[in-house]
Amino acid sequence: MSTEQKLTPDPQQAERFSNDPGFVAALDQSGGSTPKALKAYGVEESAYSNHEEMFDLIHEARTRVITSPVFTKERILAAILFENTLDREIEGINTAEYLWKNKGIVPILKIDKGLLPTDNDVQLMKDIPGLAETLAKARAHGVFGTKERSVIHAANAAGIADVVKQQFEVAEEVIAAGLVPILEPEVSIEAPDKAQAEAILREELLKGLDALGDVQVSLKVTIPTEDNFYAELIAHPRVARVLALSGGYERDEAAQRLARNPGLIASFSRALLEGLSAGQSDEEFNATLNHSIEEIYKASVA
Repeated sequence: MSTEQKLTPDPQQAERFSNDPGFVAALDQSGGSTPKALKAYGVEESAYSNHEEMFDLIHEARTRVITSPVFTKERILAAILFENTLDREIEGINTAEYLWKNKGIVPILKIDKGLLPTDNDVQLMKDIPGLAETLAKARAHGVFGTKERSVIHAANAAGIADVVKQQFEVAEEVIAAGLVPILEPEVSIEAPDKAQAEAILREELLKGLDALGDVQVSLKVTIPTEDNFYAELIAHPRVARVLALSGGYERDEAAQRLARNPGLIASFSRALLEGLSAGQSDEEFNATLNHSIEEIYKASVA
């Protein structure tokens, strides 16, 4: 009787992602966040007339970042991509494959389809139709892992338990596909009881991790109110890496907060791209990006 072969993550990518210094570049702006990202980049909505043109423009911006001579594996550990990007190319090579083969940067895919309306002070993920097909395509292109985001708005124990339960359920599907999931239960920095919400979240995550089999996941969390609050998660044997989102903090403040949390590494999006503009010369663009990367890198390895 034949047994089905278990799919496992690429060992080279797993070794690099788990152990090398650096941070994760979040380049996963989706349909809802792309207009804002383009505007920050100096591209107004009048520059495109439909979603396809919009995604063409954001891919041009992402390509400029990824191909920049300052965007290197020495400081950039991995990059998170939007699903649309998985069907696009850089210099004639699939984007995910380009990241790994040409840059040595681990490709990760955002798989969530956005958030449900707030209930019990949290926003769960919407259903993810066609997830198995998406995961198979991602694996075929050399993607290492996935990222899936929920949001917590207050210290509601029932709501936070629901968020963590859903995150681990999706993670199981990702693991079965041979990829490493990044669970992202974001605690809003606007939450009136952020520290209490983080305390509940930590306990729920530890319960979920303790129930896992012999596999590893990663976590992406808001920089905690109390320094080193997630040290137990960082040290957990089932956790490959714990990432931090900037969560709306300006880059300088986010970097300062991050540096006070050893073992927590950045996975910044807006804070990484802060100051970049379509109208900049390559010299100006690369200098601005290099400054961002260096600041975030130093905070991640502090």
